[in-house]
Amino acid sequence: MEIRSAGLADSAALLEIYGAYLDTPITFECQRPTEAEFAGRIAGICGEYPYLVCLEEGRIAGYAYAHRQGERAAYQWSAELSIYLDRARTARGLGKRLYGALLDILRLQGVRTVYGRVTMPNERSEGLHRSLGFRRLGTYRNTGYKCGAWRDVACFEKAIAPYDRDPEPFRPIRDIPAEAVAAILAHYGRERP
Repeated sequence: MEIRSAGLADSAALLEIYGAYLDTPITFECQRPTEAEFAGRIAGICGEYPYLVCLEEGRIAGYAYAHRQGERAAYQWSAELSIYLDRARTARGLGKRLYGALLDILRLQGVRTVYGRVTMPNERSEGLHRSLGFRRLGTYRNTGYKCGAWRDVACFEKAIAPYDRDPEPFRPIRDIPAEAVAAILAHYGRERP
């Protein structure tokens, strides 16, 4: 297994994984983006936040990324996480590894709190968040209409660093030493018993 940073060359493979969820309520997007649109999304995130892919036997099995939780300056120490796994490769620990690497990198960036949103019901995603110490904040009721029904979205939260006074500003991923990121990715890419 290998975990590495995503690149624009990965956009077709990542879109293939994401596209498998378009006919489900897991994503509220209803139309498949073009590969160029998807590559633009990746590029838009990669300069500021980690965007990671997990490979098994040389093939991308899933991806996860972080993005800013809110636009105002005071939100800079918070991030929202997203994860998508090849539907044939779920429930095998890949999500924990991807999220673990994301959380460690986000700590280096100065992020204090991370959030995840889960369209309900989604036992696997709820379980992933709970297993990593996220707590459920609440539920947005009937927040989206997809697949013939109104859908609730639960919000999960996890503190990942101390809330010190006068925190250093958020550091974009491009300002984090490459060797520090590489060490985190290697750690989570190693097989575990």
